[in-house]
Amino acid sequence: RASSLSGIPGTAVVQVTNLSSAVSSEQMRTLFGFLGDIEELRLYPPDNAPLSFSSKVCYIKYRDPSSVGVAQHLTNTVFIDRALIVVPCAEGECSRFRSNT
Repeated sequence: RASSLSGIPGTAVVQVTNLSSAVSSEQMRTLFGFLGDIEELRLYPPDNAPLSFSSKVCYIKYRDPSSVGVAQHLTNTVFIDRALIVVPCAEGECSRFRSNT
């Protein structure tokens, strides 16, 4: 029975906000991949978006829910030019992290 201090039992998804507009999905995969096996990563807007945005948001789904607690320790880590905000996210509640089925 997996559970986390966040009160979202067993979630394997984190939401990363306050990302620099310059960040790429490959950079996110490298940074967060050290913490556990990533099953899926979604960056919005995507790398190939035609417009520029002031910031980005990333959803990362780990294979093991225990990686979520570890990933939260990256909160306030400055990456490129901003302090990351990492929070657990229940899969059904992540507006942009829904399966394509």
